[in-house]
Amino acid sequence: MVADVTELYAAKLTTPERAVAPIANGEIVSCGMAIGQPPALLAATADRLRSGDLGRIRLYYKIAMEPLGSTLLAEDVIEKVDAHSFFIGAPDHQIIKRQAESGHKLVSFVPVNFSQIPRLFTEVIDLGTFLVTVSPMDSGGYFSLGTNNDFASMAARRANRLIVEVNDNMPRVFGQSQIHVSEVTAIVENHVPLIEAGASEPSPEGRVIGGLVAPMVPDGATIQLGIGKIPSGVAAALGEHSDLGIHTELFSPAMADLIRKGVVTGSRKTLHPRKHVYTVAFGTTESYAFMNNNSAFESYPSDYVNDIRTIAAHDNFVSINTAIEIDLYGQVNAEFIGDHEYSGSGGQYDFVKGASLARNGKSIIALASTARKGQLSTIVPRASMVTDARMDVEWVVTEYGAVNLRGKSTKERADALISIAHPDFRADLTAAARSVTLI
Repeated sequence: MVADVTELYAAKLTTPERAVAPIANGEIVSCGMAIGQPPALLAATADRLRSGDLGRIRLYYKIAMEPLGSTLLAEDVIEKVDAHSFFIGAPDHQIIKRQAESGHKLVSFVPVNFSQIPRLFTEVIDLGTFLVTVSPMDSGGYFSLGTNNDFASMAARRANRLIVEVNDNMPRVFGQSQIHVSEVTAIVENHVPLIEAGASEPSPEGRVIGGLVAPMVPDGATIQLGIGKIPSGVAAALGEHSDLGIHTELFSPAMADLIRKGVVTGSRKTLHPRKHVYTVAFGTTESYAFMNNNSAFESYPSDYVNDIRTIAAHDNFVSINTAIEIDLYGQVNAEFIGDHEYSGSGGQYDFVKGASLARNGKSIIALASTARKGQLSTIVPRASMVTDARMDVEWVVTEYGAVNLRGKSTKERADALISIAHPDFRADLTAAARSVTLI
């Protein structure tokens, strides 16, 4: 068997240019999310579009990073790409700015909860080619998707053509992260450093908020936590906890630190005890190395990890998310700024709802009380877009306090949220609430 898979690997090993040569005009193409974006394969595809060898493709992706930004989303290429994003990344922000100035549509946002993206590849998207970075093949002939299970494991098997970019730096992770060499159409090798992302120092507000959130998390709880200055503050404040477990859509360096410190053991988890479960990981060179061949790490598709039923099956589940704004009715906007999509719904609603249904579960929205260096209140009269419906939002925490909206009337909600708004904005919020007889 060892010889068989080695020979199969050698037979499929090729150059990036030859690997992407079969992609046809008008084909639907997708690629790995974030860290899983394969730079050599994306560059080769972009070169075909630049040269005119390939006319136009339809692209589905999530969280574009530099490999996409400098290739298929580059200014001299994107006119030949019908770009569809499940979650807006940094390169998309510049594209959206250009399209707003020109009035010419360049990228389309697809509203979808993270838990439902794999389903799109079985019911909606007729995928021609999937491009993704994987770990080196093991002796059994299996690659690992490493940082990226998300929709990758589904898209890889639904695509007519699966092309993998083997990178020695991609960690080997267990769970349902394996792709066999027999499933692969073509293989290229490109051992470049992985993108480092997700590590951030807590902001002053994040540290205060962390101090408020930490007592709400019991020892032995299973947690979900995002990335950024507020989640980093929460993670830092959990340093004295014990036997926490991880079941999260996004695994971050802050979570790796909690494991190293012995705060996270997973010993009291309801599902997958002693396993750190995630669907996508952002990290550093150190955290990728920590994940590599570590049997405590397991990744699963987002339609499992983010499934409300999976989340709700955990006892003592605590979901901690942040937001762009929350309005006086309790509606949370975690994705929209001004007139444009800024990020995406991601899996936030999945975890807000799932945690609220778990036995002794708790959903927390944690956000600084102001944005733009104190110029704007993040508690507003009416949200510009709704990610989490008011019926599902429970705890809301700013650096000025924590309130539970569950069971409160609209008047009680408005009063509670105003009480944790920045003092500079409380009078205006009160006036806005009174103008519509909310209070």
